[in-house]
Amino acid sequence: MDKTESKKAKLLKQILKFGVVGGISFIIDFVIYSIVLQFLRWEYGYLVAGILGFSISLIFNYLASMKFVFERKEDADRRKEFIIFMVLSLIGLVINTIVLWLCMDITYERSEAVQNIMNVLHGFIVSLGIDAIGSPADLAAYIAKLIATAIVMVYNFVTRKMILEKKEQ
Repeated sequence: MDKTESKKAKLLKQILKFGVVGGISFIIDFVIYSIVLQFLRWEYGYLVAGILGFSISLIFNYLASMKFVFERKEDADRRKEFIIFMVLSLIGLVINTIVLWLCMDITYERSEAVQNIMNVLHGFIVSLGIDAIGSPADLAAYIAKLIATAIVMVYNFVTRKMILEKKEQ
């Protein structure tokens, strides 16, 4: 295997590890988001739920990412590394929150067509015997969370790889 193929294989392995860590982080985030969303039955409850889920899953994500995904810089100050990780993650949280807001307040709330689609999807899900999703608006909030998570996942991988990982010699 030549050097280019070796780098590609290493990058693919790293992306897969990032996907596993990110998947577990997503499950933590989504479960907390879902639980909080059910308790906060007010207009902006989805934003609070999003912030709480994201924040709690961040702790797991930091520990697992720096242990299993990214190669630490040997001379890195762990406190500085954590602060950088937190700043990048806070930017990710802002992106996450903006995407949730755009999906819910701009797209869902202001589009009768999107509301009709959510009503049909919710009705279909209920007809399958799945009644865990409270309302069409809750379904829209879950879909918004999936969209936000996908966007932030790409941002997280790229920025963490560029800034936190040890550079190849």
